[in-house]
Amino acid sequence: MTETGTRISVALVDDQPLFLAGIRMLVESQSDMHFVGQAADGEQAVALAAERRPDVMLMDLRMPVMDGVTATRRIINDADACNSDRPRIIALTTFNRDHAVLDAVQAGASGYLLKSAEPEFLLAAIRTIHSGYSVIAPGSVHSLFEHAASRGPSVGPDLSVLDVLSVRERDVFLLAAKGLSNRDIAEALFVSDATVKTHLRSVLDKLALRTRLQLIAFAHERRLLGD
Repeated sequence: MTETGTRISVALVDDQPLFLAGIRMLVESQSDMHFVGQAADGEQAVALAAERRPDVMLMDLRMPVMDGVTATRRIINDADACNSDRPRIIALTTFNRDHAVLDAVQAGASGYLLKSAEPEFLLAAIRTIHSGYSVIAPGSVHSLFEHAASRGPSVGPDLSVLDVLSVRERDVFLLAAKGLSNRDIAEALFVSDATVKTHLRSVLDKLALRTRLQLIAFAHERRLLGD
């Protein structure tokens, strides 16, 4: 819960003043959101995250002084070091095939959007991310994970990386990696949503992953989902 009650505290990091102003006005127009600050580069973003502890941060990837990927990694690591809640970070990019997106996901971003996204979609993404789910720009899934696979090993899949998981955890991993929601996984495995959440948290911990989106990238990089 934020200092403003049940409202979602939102911060924005971008070096374009007009974009900053537009997103700020959009967020401030929402009764369930509270704009808590802005930064023009990654270094300022790290300081902003520590000072204001926003629920959600919109993070441009291409900025001076410190890029958004480095800032995301610093913010997540600093939160972990302090045992405080991590802000949920949405990476923002201009290009549909921006390779920095995968780096941001691996650094701890919970999702990514194109800066050209419709205002309604951006607001929905903030709410979705805040609820604990991932968000991916429409039409970008294939290009993102196609790149992820190209950076992985050239050999076939090696399921031995999942040996640390129990049989049920492996089932949850493979379904989550295919993009299924907790409810869909629960129905497929005939268990409760709460059970899925428990298994998913264990999977992330055992594989040293922070987010559901990292789990999906992990699976694609290692070609664990087949063709």
